[in-house]
Amino acid sequence: MHVTEVATDLAAEQQALDDLLTEVDDEAWVTPTSSPRWSVADQVAHLTYFDGTAALAITNPDRFRTALDDLMGVAGGGDGAIDDLTLGRARRMSPPGVFEAWRANRRLLADAAATLADDSRVIWYGPSMGAKSFLTARLMEVWAHGQDIVDALGLNRPASDRLRHVAQLGVITRSWSYVNRRMDVPEGEVRVELAAPSGEGWTWGPEDATNAVRGDAEDFCLVVTQRRHADDTDLDIEGEAAHDWLLRAQAFAGPPTDGPDPGRS
Repeated sequence: MHVTEVATDLAAEQQALDDLLTEVDDEAWVTPTSSPRWSVADQVAHLTYFDGTAALAITNPDRFRTALDDLMGVAGGGDGAIDDLTLGRARRMSPPGVFEAWRANRRLLADAAATLADDSRVIWYGPSMGAKSFLTARLMEVWAHGQDIVDALGLNRPASDRLRHVAQLGVITRSWSYVNRRMDVPEGEVRVELAAPSGEGWTWGPEDATNAVRGDAEDFCLVVTQRRHADDTDLDIEGEAAHDWLLRAQAFAGPPTDGPDPGRS
């Protein structure tokens, strides 16, 4: 897959959430979500801020480094200080203002993404990333935070085959989920077999692996983005290593976090 294809899918995922938000009233934007301290508006503001810094990372790395220094400078103050930096401006806006700010930063990111080649690398908050991985991570973010909004408002969001990007990220971050916790990665491969929304089959890992995860692609994506506990899905999990992985799976960067307890749906 080429970077232009990932950029197209990212824009489509953003538009899918945009379409859902267009149908809700301003009061819905203050609804609390599963993320502590965050309302629906805060979820969109989070996407707005980091879509903006993602555009900077591509087009103006020096200005991005300033934004990085700003974030690192407040990180010691805890989550509240980070929220003040990344969400503070949006929290002074009306819901329509937040919505338009997100749309504006999406356009900036789309224009920036159009300049990337398949072999480009992009500076980011951790190590630099290949262009395709960078945009895939942005797609995962909008899908996962979109899920928080869908859950909070009781909306219906049909699954699409864009989930392949999220699933791929979930698979390749298995080792990261342990390294990030300063733990050894369990020995052995894990076979992953998922049914896509279109009915296509997606597979990773050796067929003869003694550990396996099988089931619906959306369920898998909900688990690796820590939006559902594996026990609350219909995933078929075989082997100790596979079970252990899905308890710790973290497809996103940042400090290690725990997924939800069983029973959150």
